[in-house]
Amino acid sequence: MSRPLTPVALTVLRMLSDGPMHPYEMQQRIRQYAYDRSVKITHGSLYHSVERLAQGCLIEPVETARSGRRPERTVYAITDQGREVAQQRMAELLAEPAEEFPLLGTALAFIDLLPEDEVARQLRRREMRLEASLAADQAVYEALRKRGLERYKLIDHELVMARKKAELDLVRDLAADLESGRLTFIDDKEDS
Repeated sequence: MSRPLTPVALTVLRMLSDGPMHPYEMQQRIRQYAYDRSVKITHGSLYHSVERLAQGCLIEPVETARSGRRPERTVYAITDQGREVAQQRMAELLAEPAEEFPLLGTALAFIDLLPEDEVARQLRRREMRLEASLAADQAVYEALRKRGLERYKLIDHELVMARKKAELDLVRDLAADLESGRLTFIDDKEDS
């Protein structure tokens, strides 16, 4: 594969590093371990990634079976090349910061398109939603820990929660600054 592994492809390789399985089983485990909270995975994207990885010889079919009236299912295993490519991609992802462009950044860049009081009102709405989302994330995290998942399998959840906490702090501060008048959309230009 000449292109870097997508997050979905890396997820497939991660699943298969535990042992051979078919895509439906991968999908179930992804939900079970809440990997879908860190990687956007759809049914179609999962199957497309499996096809691409097989074409690239990073995974290989090891058996095709049918159980009762269910459709045939192909079980895949990771190849040595697949394991190597996954490890290389992981090293890159951990070592190299990537430019990400969250939509909140776009909104903050153009914040003065709305009146200050409306911005404060919308930021307070976001604050409430972030608080609820963070509480839900914490509940999922604690439930997974109680089920016996080791912390190293949940570090992605810790990152999500840390980012939300940082965003929540920023949103609260901006809303408070707008409400108090410490932040205005008036330029401090002096007439010469």
